[in-house]
Amino acid sequence: MAHDRFEITAKEQYAPDVYRMEIRAPRIPPAARAGQFVIVRADEKGERVPLTLLDYSEESGTIEIVFQAVGTTTDKLARLEPGECIQDVVGPLGRPTEVEKVGKVACVGGGVGIAALYPIARAFVQAGNDVKILLGSRDREHLILADRMEALGAALEIATDDGSVGEKGFVTALLLRAINEWGPDRVIAVGPVPMMRAVSMLTREHGVPTVVSLNAIMLDGTGMCGTCRCEVGGETKFSCVDGPEFDGHEVDFEMLTMRLGAYKGEEAESRTLFAEVADSYHHPCGEGA
Repeated sequence: MAHDRFEITAKEQYAPDVYRMEIRAPRIPPAARAGQFVIVRADEKGERVPLTLLDYSEESGTIEIVFQAVGTTTDKLARLEPGECIQDVVGPLGRPTEVEKVGKVACVGGGVGIAALYPIARAFVQAGNDVKILLGSRDREHLILADRMEALGAALEIATDDGSVGEKGFVTALLLRAINEWGPDRVIAVGPVPMMRAVSMLTREHGVPTVVSLNAIMLDGTGMCGTCRCEVGGETKFSCVDGPEFDGHEVDFEMLTMRLGAYKGEEAESRTLFAEVADSYHHPCGEGA
């Protein structure tokens, strides 16, 4: 059986270290749903990393991913250009978001998590909900996808750490105001762990059901290796098959934070080694690619 050619058909740089890629992967879009992800391998010797599905099209047979260059694999991806290929793209993986008409839904996104939030917010809009989108970023330069979010027709509010876009401060301040003045029936939060933890603490205090999407370390993506295990409601769960979405009020964020830092030393060493050959890195769509 011939190997699929996961060709990069488009690439865009959103921020100094954040990229969007469109990849030809025709088997994925028919089955993809909001909240799911893919696992990619940049080359035949590469590691497997989970990446958000920003969007997918059956018509073009392509998927869109967004990633931040923070490790060796994402460094490699950032250096690839349209016309080159990614070795493996597996998906869609994970349980889709449970989308239903619940009334008022606040979709809270931070950093690169905004990319994962986009298809979820779109799905809740399409289901007939009153959706308010709240985005947080460190500054204007790192704010992504605000134009796509705005195009959904939902109310959009933005907070940046330096006040360069929207209000100055954290996205939790926007959420607190929405809780007090608007009264959401559900909150969906996707972003850095400290942000999701802060959102969950706030909504627990006000009794608002909250769903978070966990960015745990993953390997196989099928629940076999246990690398992505987390604690939810005092029980061990696997992010790849039981999630990635869980009740934010039940997640043990302290354990999640600890596990995310488990391989920092190895990651730094790998990135240093790759830096020595990074300038010559390419992965053309050759035989078997």
